[in-house]
Amino acid sequence: MSPSGHNSRAWVEIDLPALDRNVGRIKQALPKHVRYVAVVKADAYGHGMPEVVTRLLQAGVDTFAVANVAEAARLREITPDAEILLLSPTLPNEMSRAVSLGLDFSINSLAEIDALAACTKGMGVRARVHIKVDTGMGRSGVWHADAHAVFSKVLATSTVEWCGVYTHFSDADTDTAYTTQQREIFLKLIESIPSEVRAKLLIHADNSAGLESFSAHSPFNAVRIGLMQYGLPPSAGSFLASLKPDPVLSFHARVVLVKHLPKGTAIGYNRTKVLTRDSVVAVVAVGYGDGVPTAASNRGQFLIHGQRCPILGRVSMDQTVVDVTDNPNVAAGEVATILGAQGKDRITVAEFCGWSDCIPWEALCTLTQRVQRVYRSDRT
Repeated sequence: MSPSGHNSRAWVEIDLPALDRNVGRIKQALPKHVRYVAVVKADAYGHGMPEVVTRLLQAGVDTFAVANVAEAARLREITPDAEILLLSPTLPNEMSRAVSLGLDFSINSLAEIDALAACTKGMGVRARVHIKVDTGMGRSGVWHADAHAVFSKVLATSTVEWCGVYTHFSDADTDTAYTTQQREIFLKLIESIPSEVRAKLLIHADNSAGLESFSAHSPFNAVRIGLMQYGLPPSAGSFLASLKPDPVLSFHARVVLVKHLPKGTAIGYNRTKVLTRDSVVAVVAVGYGDGVPTAASNRGQFLIHGQRCPILGRVSMDQTVVDVTDNPNVAAGEVATILGAQGKDRITVAEFCGWSDCIPWEALCTLTQRVQRVYRSDRT
């Protein structure tokens, strides 16, 4: 998607038809019995929850995952009937609201079951829960050696309905052996659940490595889809690795000043770049206050006129200086592309992350709210 004539100083463009195409390809590739759980936490990875969720609903997605109750309440305003899974532990003072909203809890401990049972005792409803098992990530979830006690307690608690069980692979992209170990631990625990109970559960794991286990004999019947629906390629280990999702988000800003500087000029805060020749520089109205991290200083590039322009000096809060000496006729008001395509070139999220010492999730989620979201709905 080429940058538009939008008038903002800095903005991201969200290509909703690209999102449609990605979801369609993923759904077509998944076995018919596998539920698509769309992860829309952190404002749909910075893409904007209302617009993304509306499009996902139109595409036939009916199960969503978010981080916390506040996100879920916002999501519930958009979709009154969809299943919504809370991926993080829920605090006791949040539980009554979560039950009222009809959310699915992630259970991580015996104490959470007790708190939830106390909460629902006078409400006349049953709380829906997924049990999260820690198979080696060391974050949330009940440690796998203690999982049977949690299984038993959930089954014995009359005000709780057990709807799912899941885990999260900690290093699916780079450590196949460790992922295999995690998967084996999880599968053994699944086998220990009574068959009549297991038949009713949504069983899911990380979409990168968990998808390898979708076979005729696999218990997995759901997958959590995050980055892939937003246009980032799947793990090489996934059976969806052949899919080439379309980029959904691009990031742009305006040149606000072009000036000539002599050789020897020190650029920006801390004077981390000294010009080795007489240069023409462009000041672009974007910085770490918008989502360009300081780690990209003297390393990253922007596209202007479809040509790569190196960042000079330290990225500041509101402005970034780039070298346009070899890019004639750059003028104030023109578009610099930070992420995405311009002309025949493209700066990918992976490339941006390499300059910025971050991961793709971080690159998307740290695009701040002062960067306007512009949605493209045309299907051309």
